[in-house]
Amino acid sequence: MGKKLYVGNISPDADHGSLEALFSVFGTVEKAYIITDRETGESKGFGFVVMSNDAEAQAAIAALNGKDCGGYTVKVSEAKGK
Repeated sequence: MGKKLYVGNISPDADHGSLEALFSVFGTVEKAYIITDRETGESKGFGFVVMSNDAEAQAAIAALNGKDCGGYTVKVSEAKGK
């Protein structure tokens, strides 16, 4: 399995396709998803991306953490265990 990244402070308009497109510049995205509220279905403002390897994940973190994406300053880091 690849390297799982946490992506915080994302735009409410973002969807898994736009998240995947943003990270695919840095390598193969195995999975991209945004966490939504169970009742409303609206984005909770964060999600996760699984990159195929550690080097690609580190490149994405270095390039995107703290950057403006759609008017929001995103936070990208390695996902913590449950």
